[in-house]
Amino acid sequence: MRNLRLDICYDGTRYQGWQRLPNTPNTIQGKLEATLSRILGEPIEITGSGRTDAGVHAKGQVANFHCSSHMSAEEILCALRRYLPEDIGIYSCRDVSERFHARLNAREKTYCYRIWNSTAPCVFERRYATVFPEQLNLTAMRCAAEHLVGEHDFSAFCANTKMKKSTVRYIRSLDIARQGDEVHITVTGNGFLHGMVRILTGTLLEVGTGNRSPESIPALFGAKRAESGFKAPPEGLCLMEVFY
Repeated sequence: MRNLRLDICYDGTRYQGWQRLPNTPNTIQGKLEATLSRILGEPIEITGSGRTDAGVHAKGQVANFHCSSHMSAEEILCALRRYLPEDIGIYSCRDVSERFHARLNAREKTYCYRIWNSTAPCVFERRYATVFPEQLNLTAMRCAAEHLVGEHDFSAFCANTKMKKSTVRYIRSLDIARQGDEVHITVTGNGFLHGMVRILTGTLLEVGTGNRSPESIPALFGAKRAESGFKAPPEGLCLMEVFY
């Protein structure tokens, strides 16, 4: 049995997220599995590095799958590019070690959240950036971000309030930068809870508008979900890279 790695990008606008769902074929995982099963003539299940929510995008998603087909990786790549919808792209397909696991072997991930921080129309970027025209204090947001870096209990930043596993995660870097009309929040860490980056973003936006102080951030570690900020919309979020 072969083990193959896929490096994937997708526009998540019209999908119900990454994870296969029983009541709809309209997920990234579902589309990939259906297409691979058709190409290879055998049932295929793929494992992603992580799940992205409905409407969230990816420039650097990674997945792996097992198959018994003798079709070359290059032939599989060409067939995927032919049959997948145009909003799902495959950068590469290659044979890897049997021990490679897209999720369990991932060491870090980088996400970027794009905010259209202007009163100007956001016509051409509206699928990929969240419109937030209020004036933002980036200095205050960066001060708050400094508190978030490191290993903490991010329970207050988890959308799954019934989470039974550990909510401790490590954020290595959290950068906030303005690029023209946009503000980009880029975060790298060893793992992220359900909705964590979007809740981090909402909390930082509350700091930026003066509705929350940077000094209030440490009190959120280990706290309830209701204590943190709002969950920012999905369209601004993109999985940029997975590190192994």
